[in-house]
Amino acid sequence: MNTASVSSKFFKTLAAGLLVLGAGAALADQKIVPAQSDISFTSRQMGVPVDGKFKKWDAQIAFDPKKPETGKVSFTIDTGSATFGAAETDAEVPKAAWFNVPKFPQATFQSSAIKAAGPGKVEVTGKLSIKGAVHDVVVPVTLTQAGATTTAAGSFTIKRLDFKIGEGEWADTSMVANDVVVKFKLAVTGVAPL
Repeated sequence: MNTASVSSKFFKTLAAGLLVLGAGAALADQKIVPAQSDISFTSRQMGVPVDGKFKKWDAQIAFDPKKPETGKVSFTIDTGSATFGAAETDAEVPKAAWFNVPKFPQATFQSSAIKAAGPGKVEVTGKLSIKGAVHDVVVPVTLTQAGATTTAAGSFTIKRLDFKIGEGEWADTSMVANDVVVKFKLAVTGVAPL
């Protein structure tokens, strides 16, 4: 093998390594824009929709729209930050029957797979953990681009009793429905253009 061939292979390997490092750095530069992002939920009490939201949460996102299968998404939500905007209801949420915040202060989501689901759409599969219960969820996500900001939005439904949310007398689904719709809108900078 001649020196020119060895040198050429070295530089090709180095260039490939730098591209990988550059891609990693770009993914590491992805940041949530809190003022344009939120995580909310809707439950039904005696048939009437009741909206709430989480005021404190954090997300780690590494996502390339051209290669969604290489992405990772994780969330940590402070369950004690759940609010319905009514002092009486908000005082109940941290109690043992609901989120049991002293024992389970956080809910988490960790993606296990991301796949393309059509133009501007992906499907994120992962593990959702609330109150020590862990279940697989599939989350459809729609992506839109506005300038340097990519917005990921969607919703999915969980069964609250699967996660022991509303125990004891509150397990009666005629009072509080079992289905809870979780909605999210995440504005992210640093994502490659769609």
